[in-house]
Amino acid sequence: MHSQTRNDLPGWYLLQDLAYSSFMQSMRVLLVNPPIYDFTAYDFWLRPYGMLRVAGRIGHACRLSFFDFLDSRQRDSWGRGSYPYCYVPKPRVLSDIPRRYRRYGKTREEFRQYLKQAPFDAVLIQTVMTYWYPGVREVIGDLRVLQPSAKIILGGVYATLCPDHARSLGADLVVEGFNLDPLWNILSIEPIPEGLPFWPGTGHKYGVLKLTEGCPFRCSYCASSIFKPEFSERPTAECLAEMEQLTRIGARNIAFYDDALLYRPERGLVPFLEGVFRTEIPISFHTPNALNARFITENLAQLMVKAGFASFFIGLESRSDSWHQSTGGKVNTEDFVTAVRHLRTARARSITTYIIVGHPDTDNQSLEQSLAFAHENGTRVLLSEFSPIPGTEDGKKSTAWADLEEPLSHNKTAFAIRRLGADRINRLKDLSRSLNSQMVTG
Repeated sequence: MHSQTRNDLPGWYLLQDLAYSSFMQSMRVLLVNPPIYDFTAYDFWLRPYGMLRVAGRIGHACRLSFFDFLDSRQRDSWGRGSYPYCYVPKPRVLSDIPRRYRRYGKTREEFRQYLKQAPFDAVLIQTVMTYWYPGVREVIGDLRVLQPSAKIILGGVYATLCPDHARSLGADLVVEGFNLDPLWNILSIEPIPEGLPFWPGTGHKYGVLKLTEGCPFRCSYCASSIFKPEFSERPTAECLAEMEQLTRIGARNIAFYDDALLYRPERGLVPFLEGVFRTEIPISFHTPNALNARFITENLAQLMVKAGFASFFIGLESRSDSWHQSTGGKVNTEDFVTAVRHLRTARARSITTYIIVGHPDTDNQSLEQSLAFAHENGTRVLLSEFSPIPGTEDGKKSTAWADLEEPLSHNKTAFAIRRLGADRINRLKDLSRSLNSQMVTG
């Protein structure tokens, strides 16, 4: 599934403060991973894969530095972790939400001190959730004061879904989607066609990877087709080279960012896994973007477990087949039951089911029954709060609860509470915790 509540994300992310190549280049480019303003935030294998790939194409022509507000230090054995945070006042748009608002990441003063150390010719800022733009605005404000001559470029999810709003923050360029020609032009750089992403330093517990681009499905709640209308597989050799690159810098967990990892597996996933077997590199794979249960066959389940898949996240969303038919028909309950059976037979260690909460057509979802259904089939359950995405069918249905012109109204926590009420959201969270506890102790 490609959604703002998961890790689909095209756009720019991470890099460290060090020179990319061994020779001096004339242009100094700073890349910034901004702080997050939200009710909740967690490093659920969140890495700036898009920006790393962009950096791999321009490092030959400029000196790259990086400031990462979201450098999480406390991580579990799979590489996930929490961010430092402080409480901040809620924006007026979110004043009705009975949750405390936070700023996640390094302090603003740390960034200001960093900007005083050296001049930059250009600054690339990655954008993720549309409703995280306050962090982008903060970064631009400090850049204008402390690096007034630097060109500021925004790219990524927010820049693509809300380009007019993004332009109002004062950047010199907003790059929409995957057309990077405006970026090359403003930097006066001739990029290389393709190259390994830039993963700075060593000791990373995990990395991210995509074997495919786009998605063949058109779910009404998903923005995948906006970013990449066509589905395609990346060259297997290129993907294996990225995996080996990650393992060389210490990664032992890799999360797939694909929107349709299992579609046409004979062209993408299977050749990749055959290459993994040849390398004999010990690695654990994870699927936070959700797998389509329809494509989990007995043989594929066995192959994935053998190759080192440690966690399987399945996008059921609801046990109501009529709800699935109305949102695109990606999967049904029979597909789900069969897929889980195959995974359990293959001795998958961790199976988690996503259930969407707060959808505009939630009355047809049977939420409590959906949670119980996933639990009865032997999986953990994870609530995925719905975020209305501009340009999607379900985004259009959401205007009774959200002003789509104001990205803060896209906030998943806020929308789910406005759609269902705080009390019901709390009951659903309590139910999911109770069911998952039974998985551990029962």
